[in-house]
Amino acid sequence: MGEIEDAIERADRESFTRQPPKTLKGQIGYLIRQLGSAKAVAQQIGVTADSVNRYRRGARKHARPDVAAKIDNAVRQRWQPQVRKRRQQQAASTGGITVETRARFGYTAPVGTTDDGRFRRLTVHLPPEYAQRLFDAREAGASDQHMRGIIADGFREIYFQDGGARAMGLSEVVLTDIDYLDLDY
Repeated sequence: MGEIEDAIERADRESFTRQPPKTLKGQIGYLIRQLGSAKAVAQQIGVTADSVNRYRRGARKHARPDVAAKIDNAVRQRWQPQVRKRRQQQAASTGGITVETRARFGYTAPVGTTDDGRFRRLTVHLPPEYAQRLFDAREAGASDQHMRGIIADGFREIYFQDGGARAMGLSEVVLTDIDYLDLDY
């Protein structure tokens, strides 16, 4: 996963109304219900179906740290899909999305101005259209670079051009060298 998709996943996880199962047995039980079989769970987390069944029965109380991390991640990715969908629809229709980042911004501007990229720490609330474009791109399997472009377009319009009040000659903003990026909606 790329940085933008990771940020969307973290924002989704903040919207959970209940916590996912914490025990290994509970997590495996949830994954088996979601994926349909121990074999499917085993393929997902990279162990044998026998290991999955031992986890489910409680014969093994603890998984190796790398396997435990895969199990936890698989559970969290599938946890409360309706809550995630509802929050994303709200952001895409009325709420918008807040992006907080520290990254290098470069841009294309008229002759006589500097276009050297520089690090900026920005927190900008983007309107719902950008949230919709971002979620649609993620759903379509777009690259991280494409999703960066969507966020950069939002920053160009909202932050750099202030909704049409300034910097009208600014034609393109590029988002590179992300130190961190967080989303909230």
